[in-house]
Amino acid sequence: MIAPDEQQQRARAWFEELRTAICTEFEAIEAEAGSDARFDYIAWDRTDPSGEPGGGGVRGVMKGKVFEKVGVNVSTVGGSLEGDFAKSIHGAGEDPKFFATGISLVAHMANPHVPAVHMNTRFLTTTKRWFGGGADLNPPVPYEEDTAEFHAALQAACDAHDPAHYPRFKAWADEYFHIPHRKTHRGVGGIFYDHLEGAGDEGWEANFAFTRDVGRAFLDIYPRIVRKRMGMDFTPEDKQRQLEWRGRYAEFNLIYDRGTLFGLKTGGNIDAILMSLPPMAAWS
Repeated sequence: MIAPDEQQQRARAWFEELRTAICTEFEAIEAEAGSDARFDYIAWDRTDPSGEPGGGGVRGVMKGKVFEKVGVNVSTVGGSLEGDFAKSIHGAGEDPKFFATGISLVAHMANPHVPAVHMNTRFLTTTKRWFGGGADLNPPVPYEEDTAEFHAALQAACDAHDPAHYPRFKAWADEYFHIPHRKTHRGVGGIFYDHLEGAGDEGWEANFAFTRDVGRAFLDIYPRIVRKRMGMDFTPEDKQRQLEWRGRYAEFNLIYDRGTLFGLKTGGNIDAILMSLPPMAAWS
């Protein structure tokens, strides 16, 4: 893979820094619950279809008392996109060369009262340069208070940069995180954004700053929700409801999720790509 330029290196460094901060916080929550669970990290390498080295990443997974299964992945890959898939990627229709770096997180929780969550932010380079990502909350047992706090944290991150961001990106999440064949959303939403480009270095810096603030907002709000709910009692009915909602989550990620498709089409690590799937699920 061609050596990353300064912007690509800075984006990669941030995603790795955010990974470390999130994993440290999640391990602290496990310790508070009396668990010694820690993340296991496995590095992987990618070979580009051309046969040249194509980057790689690190898959981090923890299975504990609070986090039944949580994956936090970082990857930095590059090379050439193949065939018709290149035409579907922003800016790669005429030139298939690409670079992508990002963080992807999915947490499936032991207690049904603690919402599952997804967060992903990324930076891609083709003939264009853009940021994308977002976060959404997926509670088997929804609490209006948690939903409001989660959205408020993301809105504050958005409003600090552009008052138009939150309504636009919230609506985008509502549209994106929808399961058409079930005629339902997979959770209570959040934000989703893509192809966030800016003119020149100033525009890039602004979008990078926004992407960092999305990550910081997630790191602030989600652990607070986990700590509030992780000690609650739950019934077998609550657990069954959780398993069935996990089935919906799995359906979305296998059928509709862009990140899953991108990872598979670009020769990513299969275990890292599918770490989003829950350890157990049910279909009624």
